[in-house]
Amino acid sequence: MAITFAVLFRFDFVVERVNWLSVGILAVLAIIFQAAVGWVLALYRGRHQHGAFDEAQTLLATVVTVASVLFVVNLFFLSAAGLPRSTALVALPVAFVLMGGSRYLRRLLSERRFRPLDSAERALIYGAGQTGAYLIRTMLGDPASPYRPVGLIEDDPDKRNLRLSNVPVLGTGAELEALAKRTEATALVLCVARANAEFIRRISDAADRAGLRLMVMPLLSEILEDGMRLADLRDVAIEDIIGRRPVDTEIASIAGYVAGKRVLVTGAGGSIGSELCRQLSKYAPQELIMLDRDETGLHGVQLTLSGHGLLNSSDVVLADIRDREAVRAIFENRRPQVVFHAAALKHLPMLEQYPEEAWKTNVMGTLNVLGASEHAAVETFINISTDKAANPTSVLGNSKRLAERLTAWAAERTGRSYLSVRFGNVIGSRGSMLPTFIAQIEAGGPVTVTDPEVTRYFMTIPEACQLVIQAGAIGRPGEALILDMGHPVKILDVAKRMISMSGRAVDIVFTGLRPGEKLHEELFGREEHGERPYHDKVTHTSVPLLDPASLDFDLWRLSAGRTPEVPKPYLATSLGSKND
Repeated sequence: MAITFAVLFRFDFVVERVNWLSVGILAVLAIIFQAAVGWVLALYRGRHQHGAFDEAQTLLATVVTVASVLFVVNLFFLSAAGLPRSTALVALPVAFVLMGGSRYLRRLLSERRFRPLDSAERALIYGAGQTGAYLIRTMLGDPASPYRPVGLIEDDPDKRNLRLSNVPVLGTGAELEALAKRTEATALVLCVARANAEFIRRISDAADRAGLRLMVMPLLSEILEDGMRLADLRDVAIEDIIGRRPVDTEIASIAGYVAGKRVLVTGAGGSIGSELCRQLSKYAPQELIMLDRDETGLHGVQLTLSGHGLLNSSDVVLADIRDREAVRAIFENRRPQVVFHAAALKHLPMLEQYPEEAWKTNVMGTLNVLGASEHAAVETFINISTDKAANPTSVLGNSKRLAERLTAWAAERTGRSYLSVRFGNVIGSRGSMLPTFIAQIEAGGPVTVTDPEVTRYFMTIPEACQLVIQAGAIGRPGEALILDMGHPVKILDVAKRMISMSGRAVDIVFTGLRPGEKLHEELFGREEHGERPYHDKVTHTSVPLLDPASLDFDLWRLSAGRTPEVPKPYLATSLGSKND
């Protein structure tokens, strides 16, 4: 068609001047060459989606190649009156427009057939970037989509006239309430990459005022790993509002010390331990050994990782870190090279009542694992600590501070990479604040808060585990690593927001600070000085050594929870003998 048009155009559409035999030969050659080149470039083998930009590029390359060959044939082999030498050159853009137009028309008709139904919920999309464009295409390409995009919200003034799949940018976040009324939207989907908690809080408040249901997309890493489904859109949760995005991790450095190694995780059935196992499994360790005294927890993490909870394989180990001989035997038999020590007792008020349990698990249990690690020549040991270990005022904080100091002593003794990681409250862990508030709200209240002014640092479980894994790559022997956890969050504000999100009328009762509990948590001890040599959000600080020979439970029990540090005689730092 393009060749015929080109010849007629050259002769001002005077049919009598055309050499139709030569035109026919050239057209047949064009069909053959187009089919051959298109097949080689996979244009006719389904490489691209119809109407896509990539397809247009391949189509242009095919048409230019065919036109070039036809021009040479016309110039040297098929030169005749009634067949202009410029035929192939004039036909090139005509053919490209006709082929590209037909393909785009096919895509347009196809997309119209698969549009969401009019009954789908009308949704505004906040964010006109790549994520928003991807979501809109997904919605418009699914006839069963529960959502229909009716407009975009974008704060970037350079995108005010942008359209994505013919869905226009209607305005900015400041105009959300008016735009919701104008479009009759009932949902708002947040598609802003790595939005922080402060931004999500602001958008959540604006959505509430506009009467919009706020939803969020999964992280891009999750989309790339598992694919995007509209069912993955979820209502904004309190974790999004008070949590923070995971710290960027140097994957290459992690793979270097985990890949191909025997890795052991204590407390593997707990909230932190199980997430650690899930993340570590991605880095291809030679063996992942999950140790815990809780058989139910081990069943859950094995079910997640292996797809079964048979508990009959060597990857799960039932043992108590208080049992020195059992821990030593396991390490001698399995010979781990990297150890993540997550096993601990963590509930502050419970340990205030039973300090001997904190001593047995958090102090002596850690010492048992350190001793077994030294005996088995473990290369990297990461002790998981807490911000309560900074200027400790509770049994929990004091016991975890001792664990940090014992780890520093073991690092000095062995010369290996033994270190601690310190972070704040973990959102959603078992027995933590959020599940407690949820249970209280569902029961009709009241929600209990210790003090109107109390604040805490918060981290998501994936974020905490990312820091722990990162520590093994960038931490130096004997250090404690502390994440930049942003600003502390007021617990009363969290309680009020959760009650508001529940839609219930629930009272808040103030119970007063419990023994050993701080009004505001601290990240660093009074004598600690931090530096950030490797990562702009991870602070390194040195930890004073503690020789296990100085441990005395009676002295510790008298002092733990009453003074920031235990008595000087108890804190002797002699390295002692290296003979086991």
